[in-house]
Amino acid sequence: MADSQYFWPAREETKLLGKRVSRLDGLAKATGTAKYTYDINLEKQLIAKALGCPHAHCRVKSIDTSEAERVPGVAAVLVFDHANPNVPVDPASGKQPGEIEWAGELLAVVAAESEGAATEGVAKIKVEYELLDVFVDAADLKAAEAAKRTSKGGGKVQTEREPGDDDDEDEFVAAELERLFKSSAYVVEGTYGIDAITHCCLEPHGSTVAWNGNKLTAHLSTQNVSGTDEGFAKDLKITSDDVEVHCDFIGGGFGSKFAPDYWGIAAAKIAKQTGRPVKFMLSREQEQTIAGNRPSGYLKVKLGADAEGVVKVWDSEHWTSGGATGGGVSHGVIPYVFAPANYRRFATNIKTNLGPARAWRAPNHPQACAITQTAYDDLAAKMGADSFDVFLRNLGTDEKPGVGGAKPSVYAEEMQVAAKLMDWKAKWHPHGKGPTQGSIVDGLGMAIHTWGGVANDSSVKLKIYPDGGVETFCGTQDLGTGTRTCCAMLIAETFGLPVDAVKVNIGSSKYPVSGPSGGSTTIGGIAESHRRAGQDALAQLFPLAAAKLGADAANLEAVDGAIRVKGDASKSLSWKEACGLIGMRPLEVTASYKRGKEKGALSDQGVGGVQMAHVTVDKETGVVKLKKFVAVQDMGLVVNRKTAESQIYGAVIMGISYALFEQRLADPQSGIVLNAELKDYRLCRLGDAGEIVVEIFEPDHQRERGVIGLGEPPVISPGAAISNAVCNALGVRVPTLPMTPQRVLEAMQHAGRA
Repeated sequence: MADSQYFWPAREETKLLGKRVSRLDGLAKATGTAKYTYDINLEKQLIAKALGCPHAHCRVKSIDTSEAERVPGVAAVLVFDHANPNVPVDPASGKQPGEIEWAGELLAVVAAESEGAATEGVAKIKVEYELLDVFVDAADLKAAEAAKRTSKGGGKVQTEREPGDDDDEDEFVAAELERLFKSSAYVVEGTYGIDAITHCCLEPHGSTVAWNGNKLTAHLSTQNVSGTDEGFAKDLKITSDDVEVHCDFIGGGFGSKFAPDYWGIAAAKIAKQTGRPVKFMLSREQEQTIAGNRPSGYLKVKLGADAEGVVKVWDSEHWTSGGATGGGVSHGVIPYVFAPANYRRFATNIKTNLGPARAWRAPNHPQACAITQTAYDDLAAKMGADSFDVFLRNLGTDEKPGVGGAKPSVYAEEMQVAAKLMDWKAKWHPHGKGPTQGSIVDGLGMAIHTWGGVANDSSVKLKIYPDGGVETFCGTQDLGTGTRTCCAMLIAETFGLPVDAVKVNIGSSKYPVSGPSGGSTTIGGIAESHRRAGQDALAQLFPLAAAKLGADAANLEAVDGAIRVKGDASKSLSWKEACGLIGMRPLEVTASYKRGKEKGALSDQGVGGVQMAHVTVDKETGVVKLKKFVAVQDMGLVVNRKTAESQIYGAVIMGISYALFEQRLADPQSGIVLNAELKDYRLCRLGDAGEIVVEIFEPDHQRERGVIGLGEPPVISPGAAISNAVCNALGVRVPTLPMTPQRVLEAMQHAGRA
């Protein structure tokens, strides 16, 4: 079928799409019958435990594993190459052999008959270290510069500049900026920041692996079922055809689980060496320390606006750290969403002796939003204006947008929806001038965001059996977002069947390849492949039914469990009767979608969203509490409204966590992460969330765009919205997230408001 023949049903014709459908795997998860990687136990399997480096920056001089090997029950000990002082390293890395650059980095792994024996074996490993200089304070740019000069473990590793590196050009730009600032009606200067946080996957990274001859089966906690077979194959020097990856359920990933990782490869090597299955899952402390974190970001900015509050000039420097391996908040997202006509920006990546960053739900965007849209709110405060009005004026128009992402008209509509749900105009007051109840003040804040959400590659094999059974096979994964349920809904909608009439098979690398779940790309990809497969199958089934009914195949439809002539229910076959015409073998269709290479009406990219927060702040204790949070989100055509709303609820709760509580704390002297256990790492609890109101924005002009990914965008704005609400309450900016009670009180004291 040509692309033009693939289509979604009209809103009034839809039976399932956009409805609230419960997850097909909900009962399995609720009752504990769902098997996660940690739950996979194979006959004669070994348990692996690893020794993490206790120092943030050191050189391993020697490792002695002999005593560990003699522990009863220990079957194998493996020392990682990066910890071995005798293994050469790439000269370009600038590292010495055996150099470790962050605490927790795994040095060796012990596999044993029991967890106790493995733990004892780890304790028996003897390591001699040479301690090296440590640097972890990414928030202090001057300290980073000093650390670099004194050859400590940190410092400026990369600087990006705009417009360029030409001195004459820079001199001209500086003069032009000075002119623009002098002509501005309002000038705001501020410093803003957001600290690094960790992924906090409740299921740690890891795998249970087994060999059958030269064939490897890996039960892996992964966001990339179809792609990690190649990761195993490359490091083990076998072909991807010799690897099968399974992941039926995953206990969180958030962007950190795309590869086997070196601990997964180690498990496979030990399994090969011993001829026994191996389970190797990181401990909670290791999970929090080395398995991924979202980079910090800090910004110093000066902006100038006209008398209406429209920003005309922006001049900023921001610095960021992705740990010991570089990276961080990208240059290109500063300033965030709003696009002033004139801007200059400098960016610095700081190397620290902390674990490397990994993609975290909407990489770069939450940080960029939190450290730039706060500046726009401070502009409103300086003007004595409603922040809503200042944000609205900076949207521009569809013909001349002042924002990136969704069209200004879409943001404007969503802002009106959010304002009504929040009752913004009735509740709003100038910054620091709201009603007071004892030491309690309240305030409102808002922020807007954008995301791509383009569909990823996806292929599916669809089988229709002669008895009417329907089954699909797709190498995608369900991160808990409801992908499995959406796969069934898409086929059931196409065939006019109930959701439970479709058997969905996902989570194996041996199924047709589907892209990794990252970038909010999954729902668009599986929507493309499944809808195409369903309609291609009907294109083969309709002629068979038409011959039986004496009708034109082009005039048939599949609806309500039957294939019938459109508008004439008297001329119909039940679904089972129609499938009986297939013959003895099932009707089999494979359909694919290739990202960026095919165009149709089934998916799109580019969404916006608006969020508003209503908070209270206790000026005596510094405690911030959420009263109400409103999230308005567009996402094109909604597949499952229930799971889509669930994604937004979860994103808001994550946003409340990083705005008020969540923070990776490292000792500045040793570099050790101090809160690498969930009892110490504070997350949002049920009583912290307040009232959360979710509204999916799906007018016809959005629905007609097709399916667009949702997973990441709603987690972007909460930090900025809550920060702006706290500032509105106090009349004082708490510059850095999370806004802990200590930071609230310090900000008030600094402003003379304590």
